Amino acid sequence: MGDGFDRVRVLWPDHLGLARGKYVPAILAEKGTHHCTGTWSLGYDRTMTPHTVGSHWDEGLPDFDAVYEMAELRPSWEEGTRVVVADVVRHGQPVSVAPRAALRRAVAEWRDLGLEPQVGMEFEAYVFEPDGAGGWRPAATPGAFVYGTGPGVDPYGLVDAVWRACNQSQIPLESVNSEYDSPQFEFTLRYGEALRAADDGFLFKVLAREVAHRMGLLLTFMGKPLSDRGGSGLHINFSFTDATGQNVINDPSAPDGLSALARHAIGGLLDHHRSLAGLCAPTVNAYKRLRPASLSGYWANWGYDHRGATIRVPGERGAAARLEHRLSDGAAVVHTAVAAVLQAALLGVRAESDPGPHESGNGLDTIDATVGVPASLAQALDALEGDTELVTAVGADLVAQHVAVKRTEWERYMAATTDWELREYLPFL
Repeated sequence: MGDGFDRVRVLWPDHLGLARGKYVPAILAEKGTHHCTGTWSLGYDRTMTPHTVGSHWDEGLPDFDAVYEMAELRPSWEEGTRVVVADVVRHGQPVSVAPRAALRRAVAEWRDLGLEPQVGMEFEAYVFEPDGAGGWRPAATPGAFVYGTGPGVDPYGLVDAVWRACNQSQIPLESVNSEYDSPQFEFTLRYGEALRAADDGFLFKVLAREVAHRMGLLLTFMGKPLSDRGGSGLHINFSFTDATGQNVINDPSAPDGLSALARHAIGGLLDHHRSLAGLCAPTVNAYKRLRPASLSGYWANWGYDHRGATIRVPGERGAAARLEHRLSDGAAVVHTAVAAVLQAALLGVRAESDPGPHESGNGLDTIDATVGVPASLAQALDALEGDTELVTAVGADLVAQHVAVKRTEWERYMAATTDWELREYLPFL
């Protein structure tokens, strides 16, 4: 086509954080795409959980539609292509289990208060290379150190390639650096309106993994891919602006510069800390990252510029004031995690929740907090189901569908014999 693209890649986030979709010719793109409702019953291994909410199991797994406006097409990192993040509907109504619909609802409820949620995200990820035997090993980065840049920490040039692809596709990458462990990196996306920011985060994960694949590498956002190294988090930074554009997290008259709304929002996140784990840490592996003294969002606590607190209040005030929620990892469904954080914060504002005193321990060998996340995915799903207030806020159908598929995932894990068990027991038993 004369405007530089001949196909559109239609993508939408599913319940596993996967980017489902289709390529369609540009001349047919206005029609949207159709997809099977059975998708909502799938696990990572393609196991279908029967009768899952949203699957329309007893109706023969009919279609739903991915829809968008042509004005929403975005530049892509692929040649001759535009990309769009679609809404999903059935019979003209939003699919009730769709993560993007849940985020739209959360944003709308904050807008009912006259406030616009603003979100920025930090993704941590590890780089793997082929091990020569059909598997993967951590990529060799002999010059790596925390806050490193350049070829010493990235001899493959992956960061440069990701940066170029982000520029090409207008994904607002703000900073990149190597993280504490090797070969781990942190990618920070610029702040923006919540839905657009979540779309950017969703597309960034697709882009970054695909750029790595083209280079023969594997970039993983898994929470704890290496047992001998630190975990990878997804930190959700958020604030709210009023009709005049003022940041209402900020209150220059308060001794610490935080508004009452900010404190109530923190209180809501703490009130729902254990149940939030069921959505923000949605894999078996996530609970290997979420441990005490891991600076990971394990504890139900908050603190001033404190990385041992789940809700960190960075030092900036004024227009840059924000709250940073550190519980999620990169396996979380971006739209769902943002929706859950915004809804828990809103519940706190409505209830005028008191966050209590800030964390005064160092988060490593001293700690004030006494409540942590559940010990496993199974327990986190129990906590989530038991929190009817959060379930209603995020969406009862979405939570029911999520829990059903994730319980099947947990059952597969419990039935599997692991490499650790074989190494530990096989020589002796």
